[in-house]
Amino acid sequence: MAVLVTGAAGFIGYHTARALLARGEQVVGLDNLNAYYDPALKRARLAQLSEAGFRFLEADLADRPRIESLMAGEAAIDRVVHLAAQAGVRYSLTDPYTYIQSNVMGPVVLLEACRKLETLRHFVYASSSSVYGGNAKLPFSIQDKTDSPVSLYGATKKADELILKAYAHLYRIPATGLRFFTVYGPWGRPDMAAYLFTKAIFEGKPIKLFNRGDMRRDFTYIDDIVAGVLASLDRPPADNGKDPPHRIYNLGNHQAEDLRRFIAIIERATNRKAIIEEAPMQPGDVHETFADIEDSRRDLGFDPKTPIDVGIPSFVSWYREYHGV
Repeated sequence: MAVLVTGAAGFIGYHTARALLARGEQVVGLDNLNAYYDPALKRARLAQLSEAGFRFLEADLADRPRIESLMAGEAAIDRVVHLAAQAGVRYSLTDPYTYIQSNVMGPVVLLEACRKLETLRHFVYASSSSVYGGNAKLPFSIQDKTDSPVSLYGATKKADELILKAYAHLYRIPATGLRFFTVYGPWGRPDMAAYLFTKAIFEGKPIKLFNRGDMRRDFTYIDDIVAGVLASLDRPPADNGKDPPHRIYNLGNHQAEDLRRFIAIIERATNRKAIIEEAPMQPGDVHETFADIEDSRRDLGFDPKTPIDVGIPSFVSWYREYHGV
């Protein structure tokens, strides 16, 4: 049997596929290799996965005929880790249509193909801390309301949760949604803070601090996230025949870090000083994120182990090697 990993050329998808391969799984990777950021980085990740047990399919999830044709030939898939999405809060202000196509139409096309798989036993998918919107109560709990999004990106991820719950109810597809909190680490996304700040510092360019730096984030190291993804994949929700076999979990570091401290650690790791440019809060941003992970600990054994004092130097070390700094 095999695991389908969508977004396999992406940051979390690459690390998840690698971890699955390391434990002896057969992995089918799917990605459209779009140009939201440099596809060369995506292809470099895929090159790391070129080994026995991994097959790659290039396709756009919203391309219904293509996905139906591909999935018809993948009868061995019994689990799905759906990580493909159009990411980024700020870009959703620039190109909203891509978010609807990728984050709403894409999952529906995939689910319609997957429900025809007789072997399917678990569908794990990526949600986001952005579903909590402007919630003021901290830490964010899966019991909190998530009906006040402040970005289109957050709204599409909430839509994913509702769509998956409906499919779990209608077709009894066991499904688990994972709300990721600011993931960073080696092979990370160039539009995320760790990458943006490190790049600016090495190039001697200013770092733009929104809300004048008064922001806190629950930065979560990639290895901890992948451990949570695999733990959830191995624990499909039971179907009692009544309630939808669908669950939601937070995957975060359970630690809200000040953005200036985050930058200070990058400065130490690069041995260079950041040039700071303060700016007002951007539309769609939130002041603070902080994950309540009690349910994840109880049900999944999720136990994040990597503080930013360890994770950031690891990222900077990878950045130096990848970019030849």
